Amino acid sequence: MANHKSALKRIRRNEAVRLRNRYQHKTTRNAIKKLRSEKDKKKAEALLPAVESMIDKLAKRNIIHSNKAANLKSKLTKQVATL
Repeated sequence: MANHKSALKRIRRNEAVRLRNRYQHKTTRNAIKKLRSEKDKKKAEALLPAVESMIDKLAKRNIIHSNKAANLKSKLTKQVATL
């Protein structure tokens, strides 16, 4: 167990941040699944910028690697273009 007040606070903060990161990552994954299952090109094109923005935010906050974000965006854009 932590002996310092600051260490206890850090433990609480780490847990809060971990839960927030998990929530954002799961929300983004669900949005990606929704986009991938979309059959209508217009709806997919409307959804794409929002999903790309979510992916960029995850990469910016180091929740996912920047290369993974680029790969996801590329594959999603390619898939929407072929609809």
